[in-house]
Amino acid sequence: MTQADTVELGEEFFADPDELYRTLRREAPVVRVSTPMGLQAWVVTRYEDARPALNDPRLSKDGGRFAEILERRSVAPEKRMQFADSLAGHMLNTDPPDHTRLRKLVNRAFTVRAIARMRPRIEEIARGLADRMAEKAAREGTVDLLDEFAYPLPMTVICELLGVPEGERDDFRGWTTTLLSAAPAEERGAAAAAMAEFLARLVADKAADPGEDMLSAIVKASEDGDTLSPREATSMAFLLLVAGHETTVNLIGNGTLALLRHPDQLALLRADPALVPNAVEEFLRFDGPINLATFRYTTEPVEIGGTTVPEGEVVLISLVSANRDTARYEGAAELDVTRDASGHVAFGYGVHHCLGAPLARLEGEIAFRTLLERFPDLALAGAPETLGWRQSTLIHGLSRLPVRL
Repeated sequence: MTQADTVELGEEFFADPDELYRTLRREAPVVRVSTPMGLQAWVVTRYEDARPALNDPRLSKDGGRFAEILERRSVAPEKRMQFADSLAGHMLNTDPPDHTRLRKLVNRAFTVRAIARMRPRIEEIARGLADRMAEKAAREGTVDLLDEFAYPLPMTVICELLGVPEGERDDFRGWTTTLLSAAPAEERGAAAAAMAEFLARLVADKAADPGEDMLSAIVKASEDGDTLSPREATSMAFLLLVAGHETTVNLIGNGTLALLRHPDQLALLRADPALVPNAVEEFLRFDGPINLATFRYTTEPVEIGGTTVPEGEVVLISLVSANRDTARYEGAAELDVTRDASGHVAFGYGVHHCLGAPLARLEGEIAFRTLLERFPDLALAGAPETLGWRQSTLIHGLSRLPVRL
């Protein structure tokens, strides 16, 4: 394989992306790819290139030019989706100074101290879900850990944080799964439109009748006289709801699978639960929840890893690949819950480093402590190769995780 090749990201890529990434890191660390959505892009796979690229101002995330760039780089126009404008104006689609302004208006809600105060409630939610999971397993023998625990834990937390009414939460899983998949453009467009309508109404409700929740605080937040417009607040709600649960769902799912496939590491955690916070970092590094980071495009020719990417090209940075790079982590393909995994890029790096990282870490710690304490005989209820992985270049996560308790 050479830098001049174009790599097709096919179905086998989703099940084990690092099989391809191992080859790319060795032979073509910056290479053209064609995604299942028909997008022509460049993928960056080595840690030494990926980390600085994540914070390179020449790799823009400004949504203003995305339509033009995607128009020119898509080889399958019928697969392009017009994203709802009210969902696109969030921090991930902006560069400084707009990004700086938006982040400042919501930053206070996600400080480490603010998140730490949520521990008792998250522990309560986790215990309740474990109880219900145990009851279902007693009736049915096996349960899907994603459905019964990994998904509802972070979804409940973020919906409570943002003040989403309990009866209106169920649709979000379907909407986000569709949006982040390779589903037909019309299906993803319909999901985006439904989510946009719901969130616009929710933001309007918070503006008219604010509560004690985070979304009410965001809607009325101000900094030096600046506030979010209704469209910006709707986009921010979308980002926080989707990013606020998807990362943690797949941290829990991927981490649990990794432990069940490495019984020696599971035994280490059972023997010393104080290792759990460190293990969460290793799960993020070893099999993180985000595969290819969200789109960037070059505003001028940019040299990355010895390859010059022309202006106006889409660049995808592989967080999964960077974190498995043996040049950065010795024995990177091995799970080691005692490893110093610091420096991993599972949450990105630089100005776009994930705002919700402290919350995801706390939820992950509580989730694994709960599973280890409650279910000493936790085991897979099927062969790992039968589990299935989501067909998404962004999300790296399982479709199902059947277990016996």
